[in-house]
Amino acid sequence: MESCESRQGPEAEGGGGDDDLLPIRRLEISDKSKGFVELLAQLSHCPSLSDADFRARFADLAALGDDHVICVVEDRRTGRIVATGSVFIERKFLRGCGKVGHIEDVVVDAAARGRRLGQRVVRYLVEHAKGAGCYKVILDCERDRKAFYEKCGFTEKSVQMTLYF
Repeated sequence: MESCESRQGPEAEGGGGDDDLLPIRRLEISDKSKGFVELLAQLSHCPSLSDADFRARFADLAALGDDHVICVVEDRRTGRIVATGSVFIERKFLRGCGKVGHIEDVVVDAAARGRRLGQRVVRYLVEHAKGAGCYKVILDCERDRKAFYEKCGFTEKSVQMTLYF
C-alpha cells in the first residue's frame, strides 16, 4: 500500500521545500501564544483557555509521556502553529496485551491548506504509534474527510457511535 507521503491529493498541491520552514515537532508550553488553541477551534468547539488552564492540561498530558503525543507544525516565517494532531496509546488485554493508537484532533489552518501538512501530521502520528508497538491505528472522521484519510492508507471499518454528556 502506498504511504500518505507518496499519494497525491488535495494536500499534495503546492508541496515542496517547506519542511525547513514548517517543522513538525511535539507541542510545547509556549505554543499557546502561537495560536494553538485558536487552531483547534477550526476543528471543533474550543473556547479560549486561561494560561493556568492550559499549563495544567499540558502538565497532565506531559505526565503520560509517549502514551499521549500532540504534534504541531510551526510556520517559522510567522511563528504561528498551522497544523496539529494527536495520538494516544491504548493498552489492551486483547492480542497478547497489545496496543492501539488513536489519532485525534488533526487540523490544518485554513490559510495553510494544500501544502501536505495534514499528510505530514498523520504520518508523524502513525510512525509514533508504530514505534510504540501498536498493532493498529484508528481514527474517526467526518464523511467529507474520508478521502483524505484513504490517501494516507486508512480504510473504512465499522461504525462510530457517540454519547455526549
